Amino acid sequence: MSAQSPPTTMALFGTSADPPTIGHQSILAGLGRRYPMVATWASNNPLKSHGAPLAVRCQLLQTVVDGLKTRRCQGCRLELRQDFSSRRALESVQAARACFPSARLLFVVGVDLLPQIPGWYRSAELLRCCCLAVIPRSNWPPPEEAMARLQASGAHLEVLPLCIPPVASSQIRQQPNPALVPKELLPILVSQGLYGFTPHDVQAHDAQP
Repeated sequence: MSAQSPPTTMALFGTSADPPTIGHQSILAGLGRRYPMVATWASNNPLKSHGAPLAVRCQLLQTVVDGLKTRRCQGCRLELRQDFSSRRALESVQAARACFPSARLLFVVGVDLLPQIPGWYRSAELLRCCCLAVIPRSNWPPPEEAMARLQASGAHLEVLPLCIPPVASSQIRQQPNPALVPKELLPILVSQGLYGFTPHDVQAHDAQP
């Protein structure tokens, strides 16, 4: 498929990226192996307070995307689409639909979010205009009841066979750990004084076998 050809299927992955972790990196790499186009963006979560401004988190996510495009996702169109960013999932999907009217859209969510979706802004409309691509978590049992409720409401669910490292951004905000962030992020985190990382963390990471 050429760079100008419209994708038949597009995976949409919005995230707080606060900060991006090796888990985010693994999700994007896995999506890139499965779908012809993956669009990601940094967003503000209305249920959370954030450790860095949105513009900074966008820069961090762009760095992760650039690294994957160089090393791992050469057969996939992996793009940062910050123009899709919204606090509301429906608005992100609508923005993607406006740009790619013929594509099948898959909105990527973690399995832990499924019970929350019925309470999202205009959730019924969201479920009509995209498929939910569900990321499993090794430390989170499948919420079968929540999945059944969503399917009864007309949702199309696709559980992805991905194995994602059990790491959360909140762990890093509580205790900076260079092993939990993509290597290319460390110089940025240190130079901008983000999330408590120091030059020692870069040295410790580089010293790992």
